[in-house]
Amino acid sequence: QVQLVESGGGLVQAGGSLRLSCAASGRTASFSVMGWFRQAPGKGREFVASINWSTDSTLYTDSVKGRFTISRDNAKSTVYLQMNSLKPEDTAIYYCAAKTNLRGATQSNFGYWGQGTQVTVSS
Repeated sequence: QVQLVESGGGLVQAGGSLRLSCAASGRTASFSVMGWFRQAPGKGREFVASINWSTDSTLYTDSVKGRFTISRDNAKSTVYLQMNSLKPEDTAIYYCAAKTNLRGATQSNFGYWGQGTQVTVSS
């Protein structure tokens, strides 16, 4: 049984920073990639960032490049999302996800999901 638990969300002013954490438990040895998605009010869920569990290779959506950094701690089976220079348009529920394949970074390829953590950026 795999479980992903996010933490670190909250309310922050524009220009501020937050760090999200996602602690994984269970059969984490099978993970190939972990990542973050987000869903803003009234919108679909979108990819934010991912990290390859073996190579540390990272991928970001264009809107967060240079502001967000994804990293991992293998010993703790935890992935982080450092978010700097936050903007009101970053307001969303952020979801941690994991997959065991090397297919593309689309929702359907991620088989494990956390419950989500709310990030609200005020202007």
